[in-house]
Amino acid sequence: MANIDIDRILKELPNDGRVPKTKIVCTLGLASQSVPIIEKLLKAGINVVLFNFSHGNHKYHQETLNNPRVAIAKYQHPLRRHA
Repeated sequence: MANIDIDRILKELPNDGRVPKTKIVCTLGLASQSVPIIEKLLKAGINVVLFNFSHGNHKYHQETLNNPRVAIAKYQHPLRRHA
């Protein structure tokens, strides 16, 4: 598993009003499915969340689905739902 320092990435983001022209896609898993981590990802500019249902049980998958909703509501981020 990769060790990504999200706090370091956030410090390096430009804060000059530019609108990014790329999308940041994140697949949620054991290391990234908690609400605090998702909030950091939102702050870093995540646009798309992917879910991997290959491993885990129904309770884990439901929590993984609910956590981005909680983080988006807390962070008030305009992440959109795509089918």
